[in-house]
Amino acid sequence: MITVTEATATAGALKRLSDEGVSIWLDDLSRKRISTGNLAELVATRNVVGVTTNPSIFQAAIGSGEGYEEQLADLAVRGVTVDEAVRMMTTQDVRAAADVLRPVYDATDGRDGRVSIEVDPRLAHDTAATVAEARQLAWLVDRPNVMIKIPATKAGLPAITAVIAQGISVNVTLIFSLERYREVMAAYLAGLEQAAAKGLDLAAIHSVASFFVSRVDAEIDKRLTVLGTDEALALKGKAALANARLAYEAYQEVFAGDRWTALAGAKANKQRPLWASTGVKDPAYKDTLYVDELVAPGTVNTMPEGTLNATADHGDIHGDTVTGGYAQARADLAAVEKLGIRYDEVVGKLEDEGVAKFEAAWQELLDAVTKSLDSKGVEA
Repeated sequence: MITVTEATATAGALKRLSDEGVSIWLDDLSRKRISTGNLAELVATRNVVGVTTNPSIFQAAIGSGEGYEEQLADLAVRGVTVDEAVRMMTTQDVRAAADVLRPVYDATDGRDGRVSIEVDPRLAHDTAATVAEARQLAWLVDRPNVMIKIPATKAGLPAITAVIAQGISVNVTLIFSLERYREVMAAYLAGLEQAAAKGLDLAAIHSVASFFVSRVDAEIDKRLTVLGTDEALALKGKAALANARLAYEAYQEVFAGDRWTALAGAKANKQRPLWASTGVKDPAYKDTLYVDELVAPGTVNTMPEGTLNATADHGDIHGDTVTGGYAQARADLAAVEKLGIRYDEVVGKLEDEGVAKFEAAWQELLDAVTKSLDSKGVEA
Protein backbone atom coordinates (compact mmCIF):
# COMPACT_ATOMS: atom_id res chain seq x y z
CA MET A 1 0.00 0.00 0.00
CA ILE A 2 1.16 3.55 -0.77
CA THR A 3 1.19 5.73 2.34
CA VAL A 4 0.03 9.34 2.38
CA THR A 5 3.60 10.48 3.03
CA GLU A 6 4.94 8.46 0.10
CA ALA A 7 2.17 9.76 -2.15
CA THR A 8 2.99 13.36 -1.26
CA ALA A 9 6.71 12.82 -1.80
CA THR A 10 6.38 11.11 -5.17
CA ALA A 11 3.39 12.80 -6.78
CA GLY A 12 5.43 15.74 -8.07
CA ALA A 13 6.56 14.36 -11.43
CA LEU A 14 3.22 12.69 -12.11
CA LYS A 15 1.35 15.88 -11.27
CA ARG A 16 3.65 17.89 -13.52
CA LEU A 17 2.98 15.40 -16.30
CA SER A 18 -0.76 15.77 -15.82
CA ASP A 19 -0.42 19.56 -15.69
CA GLU A 20 1.34 19.45 -19.08
CA GLY A 21 -1.79 17.92 -20.58
CA VAL A 22 -0.72 14.26 -20.54
CA SER A 23 -3.32 11.81 -19.24
CA ILE A 24 -1.71 8.98 -17.26
CA TRP A 25 -3.27 5.58 -17.88
CA LEU A 26 -2.17 2.31 -16.27
CA ASP A 27 -1.21 -0.42 -18.72
CA ASP A 28 -2.31 -3.31 -16.54
CA LEU A 29 -5.35 -4.88 -14.90
CA SER A 30 -6.13 -7.89 -12.74
CA ARG A 31 -8.94 -8.90 -10.43
CA LYS A 32 -6.57 -8.68 -7.47
CA ARG A 33 -5.65 -5.11 -8.39
CA ILE A 34 -9.34 -4.22 -8.27
CA SER A 35 -10.40 -6.24 -5.21
CA THR A 36 -7.53 -5.05 -3.00
CA GLY A 37 -8.29 -1.42 -3.74
CA ASN A 38 -4.93 -0.97 -5.49
CA LEU A 39 -6.48 0.49 -8.63
CA ALA A 40 -8.50 3.01 -6.65
CA GLU A 41 -5.34 3.86 -4.71
CA LEU A 42 -3.41 4.55 -7.91
CA VAL A 43 -6.20 6.84 -9.05
CA ALA A 44 -6.10 8.67 -5.73
CA THR A 45 -2.33 8.92 -5.31
CA ARG A 46 -0.62 8.42 -8.69
CA ASN A 47 -2.69 10.62 -11.04
CA VAL A 48 -3.92 7.54 -12.90
CA VAL A 49 -7.02 8.45 -14.94
CA GLY A 50 -7.44 5.40 -17.17
CA VAL A 51 -6.60 1.74 -17.72
CA THR A 52 -5.57 -0.21 -20.79
CA THR A 53 -5.57 -3.98 -21.19
CA ASN A 54 -4.43 -6.35 -23.90
CA PRO A 55 -4.32 -10.12 -24.41
CA SER A 56 -0.90 -10.38 -22.76
CA ILE A 57 -2.14 -8.57 -19.64
CA PHE A 58 -5.17 -10.85 -19.31
CA GLN A 59 -3.02 -13.91 -19.95
CA ALA A 60 -0.80 -12.94 -17.03
CA ALA A 61 -3.74 -12.09 -14.74
CA ILE A 62 -6.18 -14.91 -15.47
CA GLY A 63 -3.49 -17.45 -16.27
CA SER A 64 -2.36 -17.21 -12.65
CA GLY A 65 -5.89 -18.10 -11.51
CA GLU A 66 -5.61 -15.79 -8.51
CA GLY A 67 -8.97 -14.22 -7.73
CA TYR A 68 -10.79 -16.16 -10.45
CA GLU A 69 -11.31 -19.48 -8.64
CA GLU A 70 -14.99 -19.03 -7.75
CA GLN A 71 -15.97 -17.75 -11.17
CA LEU A 72 -14.03 -20.54 -12.88
CA ALA A 73 -15.89 -23.11 -10.76
CA ASP A 74 -19.25 -21.57 -11.70
CA LEU A 75 -18.32 -21.51 -15.37
CA ALA A 76 -17.20 -25.14 -15.21
CA VAL A 77 -20.49 -26.23 -13.65
CA ARG A 78 -22.36 -24.43 -16.43
CA GLY A 79 -20.28 -26.22 -19.03
CA VAL A 80 -19.48 -23.07 -20.99
CA THR A 81 -16.96 -23.01 -23.82
CA VAL A 82 -13.50 -21.69 -23.08
CA ASP A 83 -14.11 -18.68 -25.34
CA GLU A 84 -17.24 -17.75 -23.37
CA ALA A 85 -15.41 -18.27 -20.08
CA VAL A 86 -12.59 -15.92 -21.10
CA ARG A 87 -15.08 -13.35 -22.35
CA MET A 88 -17.03 -13.49 -19.07
CA MET A 89 -13.91 -13.08 -16.93
CA THR A 90 -12.31 -10.30 -18.94
CA THR A 91 -15.49 -8.26 -19.27
CA GLN A 92 -16.19 -8.62 -15.55
CA ASP A 93 -12.76 -7.18 -14.74
CA VAL A 94 -13.20 -4.33 -17.20
CA ARG A 95 -16.68 -3.58 -15.86
CA ALA A 96 -15.38 -3.44 -12.30
CA ALA A 97 -12.44 -1.24 -13.31
CA ALA A 98 -14.81 1.05 -15.21
CA ASP A 99 -16.82 1.50 -12.02
CA VAL A 100 -13.66 2.47 -10.13
CA LEU A 101 -12.82 5.03 -12.84
CA ARG A 102 -16.38 6.33 -13.24
CA PRO A 103 -15.85 9.45 -11.06
CA VAL A 104 -12.93 10.44 -13.31
CA TYR A 105 -15.06 9.87 -16.39
CA ASP A 106 -17.82 12.08 -14.99
CA ALA A 107 -15.40 14.81 -13.89
CA THR A 108 -13.71 14.98 -17.31
CA ASP A 109 -16.88 14.75 -19.42
CA GLY A 110 -15.78 11.37 -20.77
CA ARG A 111 -12.29 12.39 -21.81
CA ASP A 112 -10.61 10.17 -19.21
CA GLY A 113 -11.80 7.57 -16.73
CA ARG A 114 -11.60 5.05 -19.57
CA VAL A 115 -10.94 1.30 -19.48
CA SER A 116 -9.98 -0.45 -22.72
CA ILE A 117 -10.69 -4.04 -23.75
CA GLU A 118 -9.44 -5.59 -26.97
CA VAL A 119 -11.34 -7.60 -29.53
CA ASP A 120 -10.21 -11.21 -29.92
CA PRO A 121 -6.79 -10.86 -31.61
CA ARG A 122 -7.58 -13.79 -33.88
CA LEU A 123 -10.02 -11.47 -35.68
CA ALA A 124 -7.36 -8.87 -36.57
CA HIS A 125 -7.69 -9.54 -40.30
CA ASP A 126 -11.50 -9.93 -40.39
CA THR A 127 -13.40 -6.65 -40.61
CA ALA A 128 -16.93 -7.96 -40.14
CA ALA A 129 -16.01 -10.19 -37.20
CA THR A 130 -14.11 -7.33 -35.54
CA VAL A 131 -17.16 -5.04 -35.78
CA ALA A 132 -19.43 -7.77 -34.39
CA GLU A 133 -17.01 -8.49 -31.54
CA ALA A 134 -16.71 -4.79 -30.71
CA ARG A 135 -20.49 -4.49 -30.43
CA GLN A 136 -20.64 -7.60 -28.27
CA LEU A 137 -17.91 -6.38 -25.91
CA ALA A 138 -19.52 -2.95 -25.54
CA TRP A 139 -22.83 -4.64 -24.72
CA LEU A 140 -21.29 -7.08 -22.25
CA VAL A 141 -19.27 -4.49 -20.33
CA ASP A 142 -22.24 -2.12 -20.43
CA ARG A 143 -20.42 0.93 -19.11
CA PRO A 144 -20.22 4.31 -20.84
CA ASN A 145 -16.50 4.60 -20.06
CA VAL A 146 -15.40 1.43 -21.85
CA MET A 147 -13.23 1.72 -24.95
CA ILE A 148 -13.04 -1.13 -27.44
CA LYS A 149 -9.54 -1.79 -28.75
CA ILE A 150 -9.27 -2.49 -32.48
CA PRO A 151 -5.89 -3.22 -34.10
CA ALA A 152 -4.73 -0.89 -36.88
CA THR A 153 -4.44 -3.62 -39.48
CA LYS A 154 -5.75 -3.05 -43.00
CA ALA A 155 -8.89 -4.97 -42.04
CA GLY A 156 -9.10 -2.98 -38.82
CA LEU A 157 -9.39 0.39 -40.56
CA PRO A 158 -12.95 -0.05 -41.92
CA ALA A 159 -13.90 -1.69 -38.62
CA ILE A 160 -12.80 1.46 -36.78
CA THR A 161 -15.05 3.56 -39.01
CA ALA A 162 -18.01 1.22 -38.58
CA VAL A 163 -17.71 0.99 -34.79
CA ILE A 164 -17.27 4.75 -34.31
CA ALA A 165 -20.28 5.28 -36.61
CA GLN A 166 -22.34 3.27 -34.13
CA GLY A 167 -21.37 5.56 -31.29
CA ILE A 168 -18.92 3.16 -29.61
CA SER A 169 -15.68 4.69 -28.33
CA VAL A 170 -12.54 3.08 -29.73
CA ASN A 171 -8.90 2.67 -28.72
CA VAL A 172 -7.00 1.91 -31.92
CA THR A 173 -4.00 -0.25 -31.09
CA LEU A 174 -0.79 -1.59 -32.66
CA ILE A 175 0.09 1.54 -34.64
CA PHE A 176 3.74 1.66 -35.67
CA SER A 177 3.94 3.60 -38.94
CA LEU A 178 3.22 7.22 -39.74
CA GLU A 179 1.33 6.25 -42.90
CA ARG A 180 -0.92 3.84 -41.00
CA TYR A 181 -1.48 6.44 -38.30
CA ARG A 182 -2.81 8.89 -40.88
CA GLU A 183 -5.11 6.13 -42.17
CA VAL A 184 -6.33 5.56 -38.60
CA MET A 185 -7.18 9.24 -38.16
CA ALA A 186 -9.00 9.24 -41.51
CA ALA A 187 -10.97 6.16 -40.43
CA TYR A 188 -11.96 7.93 -37.21
CA LEU A 189 -13.12 11.05 -39.06
CA ALA A 190 -15.14 8.90 -41.47
CA GLY A 191 -16.80 7.19 -38.52
CA LEU A 192 -17.68 10.54 -36.96
CA GLU A 193 -19.14 11.75 -40.25
CA GLN A 194 -21.32 8.65 -40.49
CA ALA A 195 -22.37 9.02 -36.85
CA ALA A 196 -23.34 12.64 -37.51
CA ALA A 197 -25.41 11.57 -40.51
CA LYS A 198 -27.31 9.21 -38.21
CA GLY A 199 -27.98 12.02 -35.77
CA LEU A 200 -25.77 10.62 -33.00
CA ASP A 201 -24.28 12.87 -30.35
CA LEU A 202 -20.64 13.26 -31.40
CA ALA A 203 -19.70 14.69 -28.00
CA ALA A 204 -20.31 11.25 -26.49
CA ILE A 205 -17.84 9.49 -28.82
CA HIS A 206 -14.18 9.37 -27.81
CA SER A 207 -11.12 7.71 -29.28
CA VAL A 208 -7.39 7.34 -28.74
CA ALA A 209 -4.78 6.09 -31.20
CA SER A 210 -2.18 3.87 -29.53
CA PHE A 211 1.17 4.60 -31.16
CA PHE A 212 3.76 2.05 -30.05
CA VAL A 213 7.14 3.37 -28.97
CA SER A 214 9.74 1.08 -27.38
CA ARG A 215 9.34 -1.77 -29.88
CA VAL A 216 10.55 0.56 -32.64
CA ASP A 217 13.82 1.17 -30.82
CA ALA A 218 14.17 -2.51 -29.96
CA GLU A 219 13.99 -3.51 -33.62
CA ILE A 220 16.04 -0.67 -35.12
CA ASP A 221 18.67 -0.70 -32.35
CA LYS A 222 19.22 -4.40 -33.00
CA ARG A 223 20.00 -3.62 -36.63
CA LEU A 224 22.21 -0.66 -35.73
CA THR A 225 24.19 -2.88 -33.36
CA VAL A 226 24.78 -5.39 -36.15
CA LEU A 227 26.13 -2.60 -38.36
CA GLY A 228 28.40 -1.61 -35.48
CA THR A 229 29.84 1.58 -36.95
CA ASP A 230 30.19 4.73 -34.85
CA GLU A 231 27.57 6.38 -37.04
CA ALA A 232 25.14 3.51 -36.50
CA LEU A 233 25.70 3.22 -32.76
CA ALA A 234 25.19 6.99 -32.33
CA LEU A 235 21.63 6.57 -33.63
CA LYS A 236 20.59 3.99 -31.05
CA GLY A 237 17.65 5.10 -28.92
CA LYS A 238 16.58 7.85 -31.33
CA ALA A 239 14.22 6.22 -33.83
CA ALA A 240 11.28 5.55 -31.51
CA LEU A 241 11.15 9.09 -30.18
CA ALA A 242 11.54 10.50 -33.69
CA ASN A 243 8.70 8.30 -34.96
CA ALA A 244 6.40 9.32 -32.11
CA ARG A 245 7.18 13.01 -32.45
CA LEU A 246 6.37 12.94 -36.16
CA ALA A 247 3.13 11.14 -35.30
CA TYR A 248 2.21 14.06 -33.08
CA GLU A 249 3.00 16.44 -35.93
CA ALA A 250 0.60 14.45 -38.13
CA TYR A 251 -2.04 14.64 -35.38
CA GLN A 252 -1.69 18.42 -35.24
CA GLU A 253 -2.06 18.67 -39.01
CA VAL A 254 -5.14 16.44 -39.28
CA PHE A 255 -6.95 18.04 -36.37
CA ALA A 256 -6.42 21.52 -37.75
CA GLY A 257 -7.77 20.71 -41.22
CA ASP A 258 -11.07 21.61 -42.86
CA ARG A 259 -12.51 18.11 -42.46
CA TRP A 260 -11.98 18.29 -38.72
CA THR A 261 -13.29 21.85 -38.44
CA ALA A 262 -16.73 20.76 -39.65
CA LEU A 263 -16.84 17.94 -37.09
CA ALA A 264 -15.54 20.17 -34.29
CA GLY A 265 -18.53 22.41 -34.95
CA ALA A 266 -20.72 19.43 -34.10
CA LYS A 267 -18.85 19.05 -30.78
CA ALA A 268 -16.79 16.06 -31.85
CA ASN A 269 -13.73 15.06 -29.82
CA LYS A 270 -10.21 14.83 -31.21
CA GLN A 271 -8.71 11.36 -31.37
CA ARG A 272 -5.84 11.75 -28.92
CA PRO A 273 -2.45 10.15 -29.53
CA LEU A 274 -1.68 7.53 -26.87
CA TRP A 275 1.93 6.53 -26.29
CA ALA A 276 1.94 2.75 -25.83
CA SER A 277 4.77 0.34 -25.07
CA THR A 278 6.47 2.97 -22.92
CA GLY A 279 8.48 0.63 -20.73
CA VAL A 280 12.07 0.64 -21.99
CA LYS A 281 13.34 -2.62 -23.47
CA ASP A 282 17.05 -1.72 -23.19
CA PRO A 283 18.33 -1.44 -19.59
CA ALA A 284 20.99 0.97 -20.82
CA TYR A 285 18.27 3.60 -21.28
CA LYS A 286 16.73 5.63 -18.50
CA ASP A 287 13.59 3.82 -17.40
CA THR A 288 11.46 6.94 -17.87
CA LEU A 289 12.83 7.80 -21.34
CA TYR A 290 9.54 7.36 -23.17
CA VAL A 291 7.70 9.45 -20.59
CA ASP A 292 10.15 12.33 -20.11
CA GLU A 293 10.71 12.76 -23.85
CA LEU A 294 7.11 12.46 -25.06
CA VAL A 295 5.40 15.25 -23.14
CA ALA A 296 2.86 17.10 -25.27
CA PRO A 297 -0.61 18.51 -24.60
CA GLY A 298 -3.60 16.39 -25.47
CA THR A 299 -1.80 13.06 -25.28
CA VAL A 300 -2.14 9.91 -23.19
CA ASN A 301 0.79 7.89 -21.84
CA THR A 302 -0.19 4.38 -20.77
CA MET A 303 2.45 2.94 -18.45
CA PRO A 304 3.13 -0.43 -16.89
CA GLU A 305 3.30 -0.05 -13.12
CA GLY A 306 7.09 -0.17 -13.08
CA THR A 307 7.30 2.83 -15.40
CA LEU A 308 4.60 4.63 -13.44
CA ASN A 309 6.54 4.18 -10.19
CA ALA A 310 9.83 5.14 -11.85
CA THR A 311 8.27 8.34 -13.16
CA ALA A 312 6.90 9.16 -9.72
CA ASP A 313 10.33 8.57 -8.22
CA HIS A 314 12.68 10.26 -10.69
CA GLY A 315 10.80 11.37 -13.80
CA ASP A 316 12.20 14.54 -15.38
CA ILE A 317 9.14 16.44 -16.57
CA HIS A 318 10.24 19.78 -17.95
CA GLY A 319 7.56 20.95 -20.35
CA ASP A 320 6.72 20.04 -23.93
CA THR A 321 9.42 17.72 -25.32
CA VAL A 322 7.71 16.95 -28.62
CA THR A 323 6.60 19.91 -30.71
CA GLY A 324 10.00 21.57 -31.05
CA GLY A 325 11.69 18.43 -32.33
CA TYR A 326 10.16 17.71 -35.72
CA ALA A 327 13.18 18.70 -37.85
CA GLN A 328 15.54 16.60 -35.70
CA ALA A 329 13.08 13.71 -35.78
CA ARG A 330 13.03 13.73 -39.57
CA ALA A 331 16.83 13.92 -39.63
CA ASP A 332 17.16 10.95 -37.26
CA LEU A 333 14.84 8.72 -39.30
CA ALA A 334 16.57 9.80 -42.53
CA ALA A 335 19.95 8.89 -41.00
CA VAL A 336 18.65 5.42 -40.12
CA GLU A 337 17.33 4.94 -43.66
CA LYS A 338 20.66 6.09 -45.10
CA LEU A 339 22.33 3.18 -43.32
CA GLY A 340 20.10 0.75 -45.23
CA ILE A 341 17.53 0.15 -42.49
CA ARG A 342 14.22 0.51 -44.31
CA TYR A 343 11.53 2.20 -42.27
CA ASP A 344 8.60 0.61 -44.12
CA GLU A 345 10.04 -2.87 -43.66
CA VAL A 346 10.64 -2.32 -39.93
CA VAL A 347 7.18 -0.98 -39.10
CA GLY A 348 5.51 -3.65 -41.23
CA LYS A 349 7.43 -6.34 -39.37
CA LEU A 350 6.46 -4.82 -36.03
CA GLU A 351 2.76 -4.77 -36.92
CA ASP A 352 2.85 -8.42 -37.98
CA GLU A 353 4.75 -9.39 -34.82
CA GLY A 354 2.41 -7.35 -32.63
CA VAL A 355 -0.66 -9.18 -33.91
CA ALA A 356 1.14 -12.53 -33.63
CA LYS A 357 2.25 -11.85 -30.05
CA PHE A 358 -1.28 -11.00 -28.95
CA GLU A 359 -2.64 -14.08 -30.73
CA ALA A 360 -0.07 -16.25 -28.93
CA ALA A 361 -0.90 -14.68 -25.56
CA TRP A 362 -4.60 -15.22 -26.19
CA GLN A 363 -4.01 -18.86 -27.05
CA GLU A 364 -1.98 -19.31 -23.86
CA LEU A 365 -4.89 -17.77 -21.93
CA LEU A 366 -7.38 -20.11 -23.62
CA ASP A 367 -5.16 -23.09 -22.81
CA ALA A 368 -4.82 -22.07 -19.15
CA VAL A 369 -8.56 -21.52 -18.76
CA THR A 370 -9.31 -24.82 -20.52
CA LYS A 371 -7.08 -26.59 -18.01
CA SER A 372 -8.79 -24.81 -15.10
CA LEU A 373 -12.28 -25.60 -16.38
CA ASP A 374 -11.35 -29.26 -16.86
CA SER A 375 -9.94 -29.52 -13.33
CA LYS A 376 -13.02 -27.86 -11.82
CA GLY A 377 -15.22 -30.21 -13.79
CA VAL A 378 -13.31 -33.22 -12.47
CA GLU A 379 -13.59 -31.94 -8.89
CA ALA A 380 -17.33 -31.43 -9.33
